Amino acid sequence: MTDKVSAAYLALAGELAERTGAIIRRHFRQKIAVEQKPDRTPVTIADREAEKAMREMIEARYPDHGIWGEEFGRVRPEADYVWVLDPIDGTKSFISGVPLFGTLISLAFKGKPVLGVIDQPISRERWVGAAGHATLMNGRHAKTRGCTALGEATLYATSPDMFEGAEAAAFQRLRSAVKLARFGADCYAYGLLAGGFVDLVVESGLKPYDFCALAPVVEGAGGTMTDWQGKALSLQSDGRVVACGDPRLTETARAKLAK
Repeated sequence: MTDKVSAAYLALAGELAERTGAIIRRHFRQKIAVEQKPDRTPVTIADREAEKAMREMIEARYPDHGIWGEEFGRVRPEADYVWVLDPIDGTKSFISGVPLFGTLISLAFKGKPVLGVIDQPISRERWVGAAGHATLMNGRHAKTRGCTALGEATLYATSPDMFEGAEAAAFQRLRSAVKLARFGADCYAYGLLAGGFVDLVVESGLKPYDFCALAPVVEGAGGTMTDWQGKALSLQSDGRVVACGDPRLTETARAKLAK
């Protein structure tokens, strides 16, 4: 893998976030049509316009790179560098007028995410993490907080309904052990973890465009982010993730999920 993400890739990621932010702000809290995709999740003109704009910018700058976006699928997936895009992570919040969503922009190198951006276009908060760089939030260093005991931890997940069967029981064990459990922030929760306000985010059923941008942000702020078995995340991961602000909490959290 690359040891340090180039300034050119970081610059393009920032440009993508600026462009999508302008598109999303134009549609936020407006009366726009909401369609339902085959997987029964909502999609709007804002999702599609934002992803289309990002894809056009990437194609113009790096036509040999791959792209994997939530709304328009994959091109050149075999490329060493693949941009992984979720124009609005948290469309249900977006269509409800709730500013707890974000644009996720990631660059994967040989299947591993090495650059990630979480951009909240309404509050204008942006977290940028990349291999060889410390995570920045609006240009300032972001740092996770220390927390070694589950009984003192704050846990987030998008929804308790994302866990089914044995996963639901596993999540409940973890939820019962923490000090505070909260729901509903989508990718924004990972930004809060990177900034030292949340200790754990545990989720299931995610796609690469849901989690690839998050790992570099969390890791560059001092945390860890793996699958439930402790393996590094990649484009082939199963969509079950554990993000910890304090690496010392990682094994304890995974142990609760594994019992």
